[in-house]
Amino acid sequence: MMYFILMLLDQVHQSPGDIYSKSGEEATIKCLHSIQSYDRILWYKQLKNRQLQLLGYMELTIAYPEPGLDVKIDGSADKDQNCTLTIERLNSSAVYFCAAS
Repeated sequence: MMYFILMLLDQVHQSPGDIYSKSGEEATIKCLHSIQSYDRILWYKQLKNRQLQLLGYMELTIAYPEPGLDVKIDGSADKDQNCTLTIERLNSSAVYFCAAS
């Protein structure tokens, strides 16, 4: 039972929950996790057809944004550290996700 309770404490948090910005403006989203063995944060955008597009990822403190996308990834993917996705020029409404591994 103790193992199950500890697993509930391992989480991924993304903030803010909602962003309202004008087209062409910049938006920033933060992600952090509480999982000791994880050192990678992946960023996704959900497209209109509900598929997920990989925007890039952070491994420890090295960013790997996907080529040709107007995004910047900064920070750290270590436990309890902020990893930040900056969408440099918004052009449509979208849902963004972070994941830890």
